[in-house]
Amino acid sequence: MKKLISMLVTAALAVTSVFALAGCNSANGGNGGGKASNFKVGAIYINSQNDTSGYTYAHHHGITEGMKKIGLDPAKDLYIVDNVPEDDEKVKQAIDQLAGNGCNIIFGISFGYINAFEAKAKEYPDIIFSHATGYLSNDKNFNNYFGRIYQARYLAGIAAGYKSLALGNNNIGYVSAWGTEYAETCSGINAFAMGCMAVNPDAKVSVYEISTWGDQQLERQAAETLIDTYGCCVIAQHCDSAQPQIVANEKGVFGCGYNSDMTKEAPNAHLVAPVWNWDAYYATAMKAAMEDPANFMTKVGNYYEGLNAGLVDVSPISGNCEPATKAAIDAAKELMKSGKWDVFSGVKLTFDASGAYTQADAALKTNDGTEIVAAGGAPVDDGVIQGSMNYYVEGVTQVN
Repeated sequence: MKKLISMLVTAALAVTSVFALAGCNSANGGNGGGKASNFKVGAIYINSQNDTSGYTYAHHHGITEGMKKIGLDPAKDLYIVDNVPEDDEKVKQAIDQLAGNGCNIIFGISFGYINAFEAKAKEYPDIIFSHATGYLSNDKNFNNYFGRIYQARYLAGIAAGYKSLALGNNNIGYVSAWGTEYAETCSGINAFAMGCMAVNPDAKVSVYEISTWGDQQLERQAAETLIDTYGCCVIAQHCDSAQPQIVANEKGVFGCGYNSDMTKEAPNAHLVAPVWNWDAYYATAMKAAMEDPANFMTKVGNYYEGLNAGLVDVSPISGNCEPATKAAIDAAKELMKSGKWDVFSGVKLTFDASGAYTQADAALKTNDGTEIVAAGGAPVDDGVIQGSMNYYVEGVTQVN
């Protein structure tokens, strides 16, 4: 995902992928609203725009597809500064560069860009600033956006649970950038584990935390440890690259990727991946910024959607999955999309060998037995999932 902390060469900041010099409403950038012909989009990426899978790839694909939906041409109207580390000064330099290019809206996809975006939103009040995964905003020209990716992680857990049953191995591994330090990672781990246990109640999820959002070598080492030391038969992940899936493929086990379909990287291992359909947000945000920038925060605001809005989903179910996987995933997906059920509630789903489910009231508990939601209780508030969840549920253990 996003918050890549490893420092990249300063020279990368100077490498901007400039696709356009369409007209601009203001010589210094900013929003006049109105027409696609004079609207420019800026984007700041943590990794390369040329990535073929993973976090930056998903955002870049979402931006370009979103532009096409509203009549913008990425080859003409998109400016990119990529490989920008989470360093305030470097992010500010990238913003200044995009403002100088006349961009009307600037997207920043990494959590660590948050302070630079807040500061520059004040400096450039006529530009819309949109920051992924953060929590800061203002009421004029600065929002944040994210989504209910935990819903998709639950669905991936179903696939992992069926595979673990078929293999007769209850050990499932999870390579995670962070653990309970961030609600984002913590809620994803928990939802995935709950999906596993909805199929295989004896499943155990072992988490290996690498303490960085993206380091391919550490991602690889973590996956190797989970397989070789802890005997895990499925490797899930919350990190930026496909390395955990590549390791699973090499070692003859299975995996659930993240951000994009990683079947091409791990053809004999990959089951399914939680994915983002970022174009659902990007098209909405760019259209609002283009047509009515003064009311952007009223019309778009801080954005948090899920399966129901098409923002999150799972990749196509691969041929490596067990036969009942699709039926079970489809059933759970429909329950969440309809609003009849959600993951972190006091109602538990159980799936049988055919993919059919039953539901029963059951308390949601942490792995030390603390009750979070009483049996039959409503799901936790969004604020818990977005900010204050700092515990693992039953069945989850961190191994390092």
